[in-house]
Amino acid sequence: MSIINDFRKNTDEQKRKKIIEHGRTNFREYCNRMNPSFFKPHRTYQDHLCNTLQAAYEKKLINPDTGKPYDIIIINLPPGFGKSYTGIMFATWAYGQDIRNQIVEVSYNQTLAETFSKAVREAIRDEEIEGDMSHFVVNSFFPKLKIKAGDGAMTRWALEGSYMSYLASGFDGTLTGMRGNIGIIDDPIKNAAEAVNERVKEGHFNFYKNTFTSRMLDGALQIIIQTRWATDDLAGRLLTEFPQRCYEIRLPALTEDGRSLCEDLYSTEDLLQKKATLDEHIWLANFMQEPIDIRGGLYANGFNTYDAVDDTAFERVIAYGDTADEGEDDLCVISAGVIDKYAYVLDVYFTGDAMEITEPETARRLDLHDVREAAIESNNGGRGFARNVAGELRRLKNRKCQVTWFTQSKNKRTRILVNASNVLEQVIFPEGWEKKWPAFYKALMKYQRKGKNAHDDAPDALTGLVELVNGDVKLKRKARVGSRRRLGL
Repeated sequence: MSIINDFRKNTDEQKRKKIIEHGRTNFREYCNRMNPSFFKPHRTYQDHLCNTLQAAYEKKLINPDTGKPYDIIIINLPPGFGKSYTGIMFATWAYGQDIRNQIVEVSYNQTLAETFSKAVREAIRDEEIEGDMSHFVVNSFFPKLKIKAGDGAMTRWALEGSYMSYLASGFDGTLTGMRGNIGIIDDPIKNAAEAVNERVKEGHFNFYKNTFTSRMLDGALQIIIQTRWATDDLAGRLLTEFPQRCYEIRLPALTEDGRSLCEDLYSTEDLLQKKATLDEHIWLANFMQEPIDIRGGLYANGFNTYDAVDDTAFERVIAYGDTADEGEDDLCVISAGVIDKYAYVLDVYFTGDAMEITEPETARRLDLHDVREAAIESNNGGRGFARNVAGELRRLKNRKCQVTWFTQSKNKRTRILVNASNVLEQVIFPEGWEKKWPAFYKALMKYQRKGKNAHDDAPDALTGLVELVNGDVKLKRKARVGSRRRLGL
């Protein structure tokens, strides 16, 4: 029996030795063994996170445009996905790679900075459980790592063999006494209120420029860990100011197909409940890593809403449609009932689907909401779209809705800006519209008064709706089903 036990012991020791050898050079394996209850092989987002951090540390994460390594890694993950914890793990692993590494870490305030620092320090001090071959600590992989005696303060400490190893501070503190070749900034913004506080955000960037970077050695790796609250938060400013240096890991909780990124952290059902419950901007920032700017937004003051409206009082029921200008743009068709120059929005069709889908669906929606006048911009395929929608309406035996097309010759951005006050005054949305049409809502609220906007489909169509209400759109051409036949469709 003793021979069998000795054999098993030797086998376990050999396996453990191979695991340790692998973990010393592979950060993902190191994490898996240090905390197997959190780092799990099926959590594939952890592969991306761990492998990116290791590649960045080893200067192997190269920007193809510059040929140089990325030196600013921006990590945007939902709460509970272990972004800060992985940062702590990375710090311990980095010391194992080179005991001379010096880490400067900054958090929202001094208390959080101390918590981060203590977690790194205590992980290095942790000891193995005797006889437990499946238990691993930092010193299992890197036995030479030890905190220098008498030099283990909460926010400033050293490893044996180093003069100074770790320095931590809040944005409300200072960084003196050490320079680092690894800089970690963890959660600079506390909440949504700070996300719209220009003084706070400017303070963060000034601290980064004038204090944090002054403590970085030449070629230092910077890791920014945060929730994306605003386009001009610290991560946003870095992406704007230093785009060639930044590599962003942005992983929303819900994937493009509407499933949870990690079912055993948040189930799809749970995320959908959160989406339905949380305020839109909180959901987008925390779980989808999509900033919603309030200050600077063209429609920052918000729209009026209605609970119920008497449709028998409508003087007109109209729709305005704008087809996609470019491949990544969206079709937007807005239907509304008009009472005394006020447009009560009934429906928004905002989609990037192909014409063969949008043409019959647009007709169905116009018919459903009893639209009588539908105006379609003809600039980019709108003429053919209008004709085909008219044909689809005839298929539905709807002869009441008159579809017209026209050429929009005015500058789009100028129209949007000039009509902004009219849009906010005259357009009234149904209560809960931000959840009913979330993509449209997001596109409107992200549109900035100043600077560049990636897309303008939503504000353009809404502007067109108000122009139609006010008689600024001259409708001269009527789309008829006969034109569809002449086109051979």
